Amino acid sequence: MTRKYQIILYGATGFTGKLCAEYLKTNYPDLVWAIAGRNEQKLKELKNELGLECDIFIASAEDKAHLDYITTQTDVVLSTAGPFARYSNSLVKSCVDNKTHYTDITGENHWVKDLIDEHHKKASEEGTRIIPSCGYDSIPSDMGVFYSVKQMGKPIRKVTVYHSGQGGVSGGTTETMFTIGPLPKEKRDPFLLNPENSVSEKQRKLSKDGFEIKKIENTDSYSGMGLMSFANTRVVRRSSALYDADQKSYGSDFIFRELGSYPSKRSARLASFGLIFAFLVISTPLRHIVRRFLPKPGEGPDKVTRENGWFRGLFKVEAEDGEIKYFQIYGDGDPGYKATAQMVCESAITLATCDNLNSGGVLTSAYGLGNALLERLSKSGIKFEEVFNN
Repeated sequence: MTRKYQIILYGATGFTGKLCAEYLKTNYPDLVWAIAGRNEQKLKELKNELGLECDIFIASAEDKAHLDYITTQTDVVLSTAGPFARYSNSLVKSCVDNKTHYTDITGENHWVKDLIDEHHKKASEEGTRIIPSCGYDSIPSDMGVFYSVKQMGKPIRKVTVYHSGQGGVSGGTTETMFTIGPLPKEKRDPFLLNPENSVSEKQRKLSKDGFEIKKIENTDSYSGMGLMSFANTRVVRRSSALYDADQKSYGSDFIFRELGSYPSKRSARLASFGLIFAFLVISTPLRHIVRRFLPKPGEGPDKVTRENGWFRGLFKVEAEDGEIKYFQIYGDGDPGYKATAQMVCESAITLATCDNLNSGGVLTSAYGLGNALLERLSKSGIKFEEVFNN
């Protein structure tokens, strides 16, 4: 550790922030860390409620002086303060300016694209690792592909993942969804996060957004629209492109697709068209009416829901030589909250404690944390394994 704190948790009083504080206290009693946010009273209440023995820092989203003070005190900032496009621009800039590593739980790819454009060059030159999207968006997809490609040990043509799970929704998530609203065409590019000149004509042709409802091989389930496919696919494609540039390619013209997995054809249809309807509502003035009936920021699923949740990603991996194998990632706990806290905390710990990582920039979990994070996630109880291949 080169600074007073290993990690400062920013946004600690939010729904997911509190879960992160609990996770760090329970699993890393020797960690030197602190909590930070906009409201001093809420931070003190959280500290008392959880019995935390850590310092408190106060800084609003645009308070440059206080943000700089925070980021110069710690090796890593872990942020759960979303919507990130609204609250985290100055925080990330402060991290880059002060050479402080950063991770968060955003699924806002349009914002991550802005981070790449504004900060990747400087962060890369100075060795600062800015690694967004380290919660359920997009660790299971990104690290699942990384693990599967590694296990195959040969060039891969295509990976298709089918995600399933059980959990609830918090006010922070709905607030983010309503904040994003309709995006311009250029921000909906399937390769939004890729470096320039890193996409082939074949990749672009075979990577269009969409879904099909059909039986998934080797299972009784059916594919349909994936809830977070628009976020996760962009992150995985950036990982692939970064490894390409590093001469560690997943495979030439690597293709990645993401779909949902549902127990029946009927449920796949209902879920898929329900998601389409929800996205349409969000992009119209109707969102202002619907918003009133959804959880408010700070609210979220109760403990029973969080404990009884689960997530699974089934990866069909097709090698360039024609071999096909299946792998999966599986974890207990509500994917959007309990598991998200687990994933982002392990990402922050990896940043704070591991020196053998790829150099800086606006990176992804697979490229920026790679094997070190894979080992930590596995030790924390998330399973990565081969299936159907006896």
